[in-house]
Amino acid sequence: MEYVIGVGSNRGDRLGFLRAAWALLPPRIRGVKCAPIIETPAFGGPSTAGPFLNSAWLVETALGPHQLLLHLQRIEEALGRVRSMHFGPRTIDLDILLAEDGYQVENDYLTLPHPEMLTRDFVMIPVLAIAREWIHPIARRPLWQLFPQELN
Repeated sequence: MEYVIGVGSNRGDRLGFLRAAWALLPPRIRGVKCAPIIETPAFGGPSTAGPFLNSAWLVETALGPHQLLLHLQRIEEALGRVRSMHFGPRTIDLDILLAEDGYQVENDYLTLPHPEMLTRDFVMIPVLAIAREWIHPIARRPLWQLFPQELN
C-alpha cells in the first residue's frame, strides 16, 4: 500500500534532518517519491520559532498505518525529536497524511486522512506534487480539486 507522509523541520540543520529521515526509512518502507522542498513560516507555536522546510513523501509498504506510524516515530526519535510543546520547534516531523486506498481511521493514536491537511498550504503544496490525483476519502474528490487553483 502507498501512503503520503508530510515532512518538516525547523530546528538545526533542517535540510540535513530531511535527508537523514529519508535515509533512515527501513527496508520495509520503500521511499517512492519525494516532493520538492519548500520553506514556510512556522505554524502555531512560539513566535520565535524559525521557518520550516516542508516536503511530502510517497512511500510503499506492506505495513498497516499504525505500524508505519511507529517506524516514523522511531526515525523522529533517532533524529532528536522532543515532544515538549504542541507546535513547538522540531528537528523532524513525520506525519501520515493519507493512504492510497482511502483507508480511514480515527483513534487516540492516529487519524487518517490527516484532519487538517486540506487547510494547510505547507502540507498541500508538496502533496500535490506527488499525489495530486489521489482521491480524498471524505471529500471523495481528487486532491487537486480541493485546493485553491492559484496554489495548485
